[in-house]
Amino acid sequence: MYKKLFHLVLFTLISISVRAQAAVILQYHHVSETLPAVTSISADTFTKHLSYLKEHNFNVIPLNELISALQQGQTLPEKTVAITFDDGYNNNYDQAAPILEKFGYPYTIFVNPKLIDEGMSYVMGWDKLKELAKKGVIIANHSAQHDYLHIKLDNETDAQWQERIKQDILDSQKRIKEEIGQDYKYLAYPYGEFNNELQALVTQLGFVGIGQHSGAVNKDSNFSRLPRFPASGFYSKLDTLTTKLNSHAFNIAKLTYIDSVTTQNPPKLTIEFKMGDFHKTQFACYVSSVGQANLTWINENTVEITSPKALNKGRSRFNCTAPSIEKPSSYYWFSQPWVIQ
Repeated sequence: MYKKLFHLVLFTLISISVRAQAAVILQYHHVSETLPAVTSISADTFTKHLSYLKEHNFNVIPLNELISALQQGQTLPEKTVAITFDDGYNNNYDQAAPILEKFGYPYTIFVNPKLIDEGMSYVMGWDKLKELAKKGVIIANHSAQHDYLHIKLDNETDAQWQERIKQDILDSQKRIKEEIGQDYKYLAYPYGEFNNELQALVTQLGFVGIGQHSGAVNKDSNFSRLPRFPASGFYSKLDTLTTKLNSHAFNIAKLTYIDSVTTQNPPKLTIEFKMGDFHKTQFACYVSSVGQANLTWINENTVEITSPKALNKGRSRFNCTAPSIEKPSSYYWFSQPWVIQ
């Protein structure tokens, strides 16, 4: 009896500790009612998102504090969130910034320095970005001009591709440092697309790679492919976003797959868990535009996930969730992005 009680207490303490080290990163693009709905959110809905965070006592912190804490294995308060924007559109300055300032929330904007230098009218210039940076906004790297970084040019060798992308990332970082004075080595992948080679290069350069596939993050996350929850367009609905905001990261020991960008169709993913505050019978995965995935538990901690049929060409995902045993109203969440060639 005492032995069972000891294990129950130990399991509870471990579960609490694991959740306390988890966090969520939100991704936005446009705050506008006139631009493409798929990547936009209205000022009113965006205000409702931030009001929810405030009313429910979320710990909204700068992205650098979140990443540093997880990398160092430090404990974060429950319900920790970081807010990010991709592309640095003018409406981030005109619409989003005043709302965020009203709430006193920190945030990060990932920009494309070459597009700024070329004076593209739809993105903020360095003057506006400097103004925001002086107020504490983090300005970070989104590549030079939003190219698909993993795609090789015609007749380009692996070595030539690596050198080209290396210079893209480093030159972009240099321009941000020259203009803003910040040097946060975070790279948000354009279109959220990355493959094994790109992840390895980003890691080699000392950067943290950030995607736009769903999921919470913790100290066991792969820092060459950190997930973010998209919160614009279809994903801006508050009733579904609240579930994501309260989600946890699975404790994953190992992911096995050929590559995120692949000709294998349907692709196959194997996850080995470290431990779990969830029942295997409640673990489920869903495939974009297909439905429920096929699951094969190889052993107590390892599951193989496949799609029942071939995926469409282009971007797809496996989204995997399971309710917490200790807090059944909250979910563990993991997403595997695919680009089917």
